Amino acid sequence: MSTARQAPDILSPEFAANPYPAYRVMREEEPLIWHEAMQSYIVSRYADVERVFKDKKAEFTTDNYSWQLEPVHGRTILQLSGREHAVRRALVAPAFRGSDLQEKFLPVIERNSRELIDAFRHSGSADLVSDYATRLPVNVIADMLGLDKADHTRFHGWYTAVIAFLGNLAGDPEVTAAGERTRVEFAEYMIPVIRARRESPGEDLLSVLCAAEVDGVRMSDEDIKAFCSLLLAAGGETTDKAIASVFANLLRNPDQLAAVREDRTLIAAAFAETLRYTPPVHMIMRQSATEVEVSGGVIPAGATVTCLIGSANRDGDRYREPDRFDIFRDDLSTTSAFTAAADHLAFALGRHFCVGALLAKAEVETGVNQLLDALPGLRLADGFDPAEQGVFTRGPRSLPVVFDAVAG
Repeated sequence: MSTARQAPDILSPEFAANPYPAYRVMREEEPLIWHEAMQSYIVSRYADVERVFKDKKAEFTTDNYSWQLEPVHGRTILQLSGREHAVRRALVAPAFRGSDLQEKFLPVIERNSRELIDAFRHSGSADLVSDYATRLPVNVIADMLGLDKADHTRFHGWYTAVIAFLGNLAGDPEVTAAGERTRVEFAEYMIPVIRARRESPGEDLLSVLCAAEVDGVRMSDEDIKAFCSLLLAAGGETTDKAIASVFANLLRNPDQLAAVREDRTLIAAAFAETLRYTPPVHMIMRQSATEVEVSGGVIPAGATVTCLIGSANRDGDRYREPDRFDIFRDDLSTTSAFTAAADHLAFALGRHFCVGALLAKAEVETGVNQLLDALPGLRLADGFDPAEQGVFTRGPRSLPVVFDAVAG
């Protein structure tokens, strides 16, 4: 097993600019790396990351979240296991699937999307990141929870600080402090709202969470606050990058954009392929419960394990021509792409598969449909090539487009 000094360094500016060549070297030459600065083992091959996530032999835990997530969110469902995890997941999951999602929250998504598009559809140009993608998920979550959308700037600031904390691989103390302040500020904001909603419930998700009960267990104020914090950060950051990346990939491939415009059933395939090709989250951590042998060596018990989703999803042993964006590929299932049986790794797998996957799918499908309807002739602004940024999470920093403005 090699050390990080002999491998492409994921903390380097070169890696941040374009991690994909580094990922290839890792998979082919150093599939297991000990990274001294991160104090973590890094795995990069599809088979190894899939094994960690599915964890069929109880070899890995989410104990790492006690230091990675708890300082900014409080104790969340991601840290739980066994019956405690199953009950908490059963309390929150119904809102994110089936009739609740379709009847209660799809209209919320559609309304918020239309409002944002209406602000620029007649102008002939827009930045799909700042004008749309970064705003839609936060507005939707605020509406779902029955919060004041006028606080959008605060919500965005909080989840940006949280994501910076999670991606603070180099341990910048100012980033750490800002993330920890967010936990205090968000609690001061949310706890009074939660208590008021217990006294006077409505039809919103926050009221549902306050009333939810499974096997005699109900969520405490702290449980609900932590879940809302997690929902805001995970649902905001990842979905906004997913929406932007779907369009960046399609705009770079005009033939595939034309196919999606013609046949909207292909939106799901475009989203699934985006999750594989340019996932919003490039790494997720776990902790080894026992000594585990993986490609390239042995991980000792009790170690932090960084799973490189961005690398695994481009593993040539799993996908043909992995560095090519292709919504028509036959080695990626669209049918299962938003379930725990997904064969990409962007939502993780197993018992900790992303609870909000179907919500993200609904937001992306709604957004792509409405934007294509409202923006005829949609294309990248002249001379612009979308550039991704980020290491822990990654997506286009801006996406200026032009289109045929429609009067009225």
